[in-house]
Amino acid sequence: MIEAALLVRAGRVRVGLPVSQLQAVTDPTPVVPVPSTEPSLAGVSTVRGAMLPVISLHLLLGEPPEANSGMFVVVEVDGRALCLAVDEAETLLRGDPLPLPPDADMPWARAVLRDGGAFVPLLDLEALADRLSETGRLT
Repeated sequence: MIEAALLVRAGRVRVGLPVSQLQAVTDPTPVVPVPSTEPSLAGVSTVRGAMLPVISLHLLLGEPPEANSGMFVVVEVDGRALCLAVDEAETLLRGDPLPLPPDADMPWARAVLRDGGAFVPLLDLEALADRLSETGRLT
């Protein structure tokens, strides 16, 4: 089954975000830090009139943290909106999702898409939201 994904970059890492879950791509707004033991939770921000948790894609993917993100990508997961801070949104990618290679070190990926000669992991937004919800960091 063909799937469309927005290809985003955080540091040197590129991942796909399912287009079916995208709500907006917008300029970043100020982030207010909140107490959390989750390293990737940068804080909260008002985006398009709503207070949303902001997840640093850099920290989630193990990249060095950036002082400022280039843009925010708002996604919907299980009826809740959350914001991903990324460096840039590069392009739309369409293709058949392929299973993760057995030796893949991609804990947040659910599949990969081919981008020319490279494979781009598709981020598993449900797993991310579940992890944050289980520990009470995202409600």
